[in-house]
Amino acid sequence: MRNIYIVDDDDAVRASLQSLLATRPNLLVRTFRSGDAFLAEVKELDRGVLLLDVHMPGSSGIDVLRALPDSRQFASIVLTGQGNITLAVDAMKAGALDFVEKPYEHLALLQMVEGAFSRLETDSADAARVESARAKLARLSGRETDVLKGLIDGQANKVIAHHLDISPRTVEIYRAHLMEKLEVRSLSEALRVAFAAGLYPSG
Repeated sequence: MRNIYIVDDDDAVRASLQSLLATRPNLLVRTFRSGDAFLAEVKELDRGVLLLDVHMPGSSGIDVLRALPDSRQFASIVLTGQGNITLAVDAMKAGALDFVEKPYEHLALLQMVEGAFSRLETDSADAARVESARAKLARLSGRETDVLKGLIDGQANKVIAHHLDISPRTVEIYRAHLMEKLEVRSLSEALRVAFAAGLYPSG
């Protein structure tokens, strides 16, 4: 099931959105009548798409976006009044993925929601890749990490050996060990893991 959260103080708008989204398969819809009500439960909520009104009593839509504990947990679409581009820009700066003007067109909104779910799934896959790469990198010893950094900088074994004050043969041993720990067969694969984990060229 995919989760979508509607946060709007207008009962009619919430009901309309809920009816529209109920036509989509595998979609679990939850509604909140204020930004404060949503924020009170946000830590208990699963990842999902957030349809968020801007003007609400208490915490506004912008306030909610700024208060999210993890902006990557939600793909946020802000609902704004027609022609209110300034607010839409502020919402995007605060982390919203997109905005839709009221009154919204049903098909356009549904397409926007699908796009938000695609973005959320892509971000989730990217986060998993980064986490996996960092876990692999954490297996390396300090010396193996030094050798990997040298390889990232395009240095030959003998240059790395000179910088680390070890023999080229020792560099080869470290290189073999780090390839094994990173579960890769080629230098290009090792570099992909290093870059995914954020180990960028030191030079």
